[in-house]
Amino acid sequence: MNQKRRVFDSAFKLEIVKMIQSNGLSIAQVCQDMQVGETAGRRWLKQAEAEQLGQAGIGKPLTPEQQRIRQLEAENRQLKSDNELLKKVSAFFARELR
Repeated sequence: MNQKRRVFDSAFKLEIVKMIQSNGLSIAQVCQDMQVGETAGRRWLKQAEAEQLGQAGIGKPLTPEQQRIRQLEAENRQLKSDNELLKKVSAFFARELR
């Protein structure tokens, strides 16, 4: 009875969103035709709409632009953390040299 969880790539999710937005089809109809849960379809639509407004949205980013933004934000956080550590270390050694 244990069903394996299905994984969908971003292109498939965006295709579902496009079908709902462009073709004027209902979420329920598209999800039924594509054999996807309606809750997932609603979540992907909400995510795509948030990304179109320039917001981060929830979950894994759908568009390549949002994926790149998240990657750069993570890199920025890491660099800031490294910079703070270097400041503390240099202050420590400056005190030791006095």
